[in-house]
Amino acid sequence: MNFDTLTSTDWQKVSELLLLSRAIDSIEEKQLVPEKLVFNQFSSRGHDFAQILLGLMMNHPKDAATGYYRSRPFVMSLGLDLEDAVAAPMAKSGSYSNGRDIGVVCNYLNLQEKGAMLFPMCGGVGAQYSPISGWAQSIVYHRDQLQDSSYQGAIGLSMGGDSSMSTSGFWAALNISTTNNLPHLFYIEDNGYGISVPQTVQTPGGDQVANLASYKNLLIVDGDGTDPQTTPELIARAVEHVRSGKGCCLLRLKVPRLCGHTFQDTQTYKPAHMIAEDQANDPLPKLQKFLSKNNLMDSQTWQQLESSTNQQVQQAVDNAKLRPEPDPDHITDFVYADGKNIQLRGGLHSANHQFPTANYTPAPAGPRQNMLTAIRKTLDYELKTNPKVMVFGEDVGAKGGVHGATLDLHQKYGQHRVFDTSLSEEGIIGRSIGLALSGLMPVPEIQFRKYAEPAAEQISDAGIMRWRTNNQFAAPMVIRMPGGFARRGDPWHSMSDEVEWIHKVGWQVAMPCNAEDAVGLLRFALRDNNPTIFFEHRALLDNPWSRRPYPGDDFVIEFGVAKLLSQGDKLTIVSWGAMVERCAEALQAFSGQIDLLDLRTLKPWDKEAVLNSVTKTGKCLIVHEDNKTSGFGAEIAACLSDELFFELDAPIRRLASPDIPSPHNIHLLQRALPSVATITAQITELIAL
Repeated sequence: MNFDTLTSTDWQKVSELLLLSRAIDSIEEKQLVPEKLVFNQFSSRGHDFAQILLGLMMNHPKDAATGYYRSRPFVMSLGLDLEDAVAAPMAKSGSYSNGRDIGVVCNYLNLQEKGAMLFPMCGGVGAQYSPISGWAQSIVYHRDQLQDSSYQGAIGLSMGGDSSMSTSGFWAALNISTTNNLPHLFYIEDNGYGISVPQTVQTPGGDQVANLASYKNLLIVDGDGTDPQTTPELIARAVEHVRSGKGCCLLRLKVPRLCGHTFQDTQTYKPAHMIAEDQANDPLPKLQKFLSKNNLMDSQTWQQLESSTNQQVQQAVDNAKLRPEPDPDHITDFVYADGKNIQLRGGLHSANHQFPTANYTPAPAGPRQNMLTAIRKTLDYELKTNPKVMVFGEDVGAKGGVHGATLDLHQKYGQHRVFDTSLSEEGIIGRSIGLALSGLMPVPEIQFRKYAEPAAEQISDAGIMRWRTNNQFAAPMVIRMPGGFARRGDPWHSMSDEVEWIHKVGWQVAMPCNAEDAVGLLRFALRDNNPTIFFEHRALLDNPWSRRPYPGDDFVIEFGVAKLLSQGDKLTIVSWGAMVERCAEALQAFSGQIDLLDLRTLKPWDKEAVLNSVTKTGKCLIVHEDNKTSGFGAEIAACLSDELFFELDAPIRRLASPDIPSPHNIHLLQRALPSVATITAQITELIAL
């Protein structure tokens, strides 16, 4: 070890944190698990020493990191309160989730910016990587585009085990960060196993890092994570490389897992000699010996520190046990922004961003334009008036999008504002989370609805972030997602299936049917404090019926407000998306008899408008493109049955596609979709009842 590293390391702090971490593990295993106060216990023994060294070097006020379930020592080194650290696994009130998440799945706000912020951890292995690519990109954007010098030298750190390198999240992040040469440090804690699966099953040769040796724009720092003499030097080298602006680094340190995957895991799948080798490689006795040899701490001082940390942890546990249980009456708080309690991290609202004046009344001007032009014009205005808006996805740059929604925006706003991404939907949405947490407004495009499937984990994690962190973090964004049939259908480009996203906790879903509504809903979403999926129906993008004059640069439509397109007292029709046009055409033969409601947004949906209309008419027909079984029409029907059963004069009818993918043959497609003729037949039958 060189003299600078020896003297610059706070060995007293390292020792204290290591002993605190060991004491927590011990008390959880010996007391709290047997007492059934802790149910998910993940020991960090063996991983802890290197984590602490790394955490103490994450000292830039704009640093951010992601961890995983074995990262508690790292978070403690950032400044996590000891009582919170032991209270969270007991699901007590307070702490970083208020009992809503697994205790080891933690976060760290770092509001004082004395070191790194820790993103809310995810339960899915590999999901932690691409959000840090987004943070690393935000560092460059804040520094260079927004001219904020406080980001100079900041880095993003993602932590993971060796087996997490097999996940799509790791590869997505690696491609994003190396291709763009971002300040991203990948830290891999290699203990040789993914629960019971050895590395030889994960990658050829059993060494993923060796297989990355030829990767461009990636420095690999590799070594032992248990040696007090060399480990600090390896970590310092990796951190300095990224801080200096030289690009990405992958730091792989080999560490022993001195216990099972969880407390209940007995490691019977490991040979006895391997378990013995791991125990002999414990960094704790190595540290104690190193400190004594270098006259940094004698054995008496070590024993005093060990006794003191044990007492501190026991006192913290005793205090945590006295904390009240979380209040069940508040279980539904913070699924969405409530307009009063702004999250502490993430999005435009947490930074008190000031938006232009909004107008809820359209001011139509100029000729009718198609929905595609309306979307482009709205994005253009929001990009112009808000430097924190970023639009990106596959082919949205120079090409202008495969549908043309971003045509010329790349040339107008430049590579840092409107840009292409690698072909990874997981990476597109994961990156968006990091950008959102930095205070930007990401507007990612998923090229077709079906292609969102690989991003489902990131979408789910973003949606529940506010709730599971008790409103400490949120990641508002607008995912533009074209889908539905066009001139033809097919199983890959024409999927609707909007109900999947309606079921995702924390997400809003908008499905406009015309250009005016597209403008108002998109602008509302871009200024809102919740994540939104903005569904752009392919059949409506250049549809003559959907064309409307541009309603103005300040026009917005509040979510959850349906539009009444026609009025009558014989029947209520509820629809959205491309089916609204067909319903409107069908009811021309029933002038003055039908209420036609276009929901416009499905989450939230205007239940009050539907209930009021059906109370008046006594009958309801729900028409949608999505499959009938478990489509959103079923939710509306269930609601009407629950709340208006005695006001109904006829059974609630649903007209939707059969439970098949979208067919490509035009005749098959026409048979599958609700048509004007089938809608007309249903109207006639219901009115006659």
